[in-house]
Amino acid sequence: MNDFDKLLSVVSKQARAAGVPISGNIDPKVKVNSRAKRRFGMCKKSGSGFIIELSQVLLDAPEMSARQTIAHELIHTCPGCLNHGNDFNRYAGIMNEKYGYSISRTSSPEELGIKEDQSAAKYIIKCRRCGNTITRMRKSALLSQLDRCRCKLCGGSLYLAGGNVPSDITLEAKYILKCRKCGIEIPRMKKSRAVMYPSHYRCSCGGELRRIK
Repeated sequence: MNDFDKLLSVVSKQARAAGVPISGNIDPKVKVNSRAKRRFGMCKKSGSGFIIELSQVLLDAPEMSARQTIAHELIHTCPGCLNHGNDFNRYAGIMNEKYGYSISRTSSPEELGIKEDQSAAKYIIKCRRCGNTITRMRKSALLSQLDRCRCKLCGGSLYLAGGNVPSDITLEAKYILKCRKCGIEIPRMKKSRAVMYPSHYRCSCGGELRRIK
């Protein structure tokens, strides 16, 4: 189990060593939020200082994920960094390069190594190649461009497998392309040039495509 207070001390030292101007008035005790499931961290202004709050779900996450989230919130204590503007991105880049973090505006549960309760997810997305499961609680860019996205683990195509899916989301692809070489199936929700002229396009393995639906 992660010790948030100890990790806060470690990451604070890292930030100062890297020249990131975090506040000198940060409460050394991290507040644990037992209700937050999708927001993993928060930086709160408290008088002239700051309080770092982390979601309880990070207690059992990989230590690197907890440290990365703390680093994200610490950057918010820097002058001009209460939002995710240019200064925030500059300091995030320094921390990422020096310590191997991947600090960004937001992080998904799978990126942080957090397993979600699939029964509570509105959308369940799966990879056709390796079976990797991705859950989403609300509509996102991934859902709106599902036919263009690929699994981060193996590069396979993704499809909406189920969950508590609203009626305006279609589970089945309208069109399916198949690679003649590796056999991978590529779903498409809209009629595109690839759907109309599949032989003009190639799979990531170099194989020719054909339409099977």
